[in-house]
Amino acid sequence: MPRTHRTFEELIAEAAAVSVDGWDFSWLDGRATEERPSWGYARAMAERMSRASAALDIQTGGGEVLASVPRLPPLTVATESWPPNIARATALLHPLGAVVVADPDEPPLPFADGAFDLVVSRHPVKAWWDEIARVLRPGGTYFSQEVGPASVFELVEYFLGPQPPAARSVRDPERAGRDAQAAGLDVVDLRTASLRTEFHDIGAVVYFLRKVIWMVPGFTVEHYRDRLIALHRRIETEGPFVATTTRFLIEAVKRSSRGSEKA
Repeated sequence: MPRTHRTFEELIAEAAAVSVDGWDFSWLDGRATEERPSWGYARAMAERMSRASAALDIQTGGGEVLASVPRLPPLTVATESWPPNIARATALLHPLGAVVVADPDEPPLPFADGAFDLVVSRHPVKAWWDEIARVLRPGGTYFSQEVGPASVFELVEYFLGPQPPAARSVRDPERAGRDAQAAGLDVVDLRTASLRTEFHDIGAVVYFLRKVIWMVPGFTVEHYRDRLIALHRRIETEGPFVATTTRFLIEAVKRSSRGSEKA
């Protein structure tokens, strides 16, 4: 249940002190809700993992999603750039037989051409399509759930003001499909979802913005204190702050040869 009887200072202090390492949002249970896409990424990814012989999870975060797979391929590798997440993912995934590689999330990926028959990524910061295609074997699959355009922008614009059209068009799924095609991958599935998200107290907002650092770059409680106080009062009087989360699912298969590219 929402924690309605705690003061602004108590909520802020708690949310500012809790660790934001990893990519586990369970701290928000009872404080925020996010509708889930109908396609069930983790389940669908696990199904593909069960059929793969060599798999790569790009930008694994703390390794939580990969660790949920019941049966990992004989060769399973994950990459991550943020040191606290590297340590967390290593502790979680090594006992399961998966290798974690520190990688700056920029080209090139530290793997040979055609090393994997499955590459996955949940919420990558950026998909480097040429590198994804390079490390996939011909006929191999890329499977990813990505953040869509203008996701949670109601919250972003509350703190930063109206955003330009260019900011709203970033992470466009149709552009992702075109970029995948240009890199030598045939898109076999592309789906989008707009999902309701609710923040039930100001602590949930602070935690979310501390964890998802690109939403409000440079966010600190001190800098946005006045806006936070105003939002706290609004939530207390009007109910949860509602935003729209956007997601898209993309699945693409590497062509057998560059010569088979479509016009």
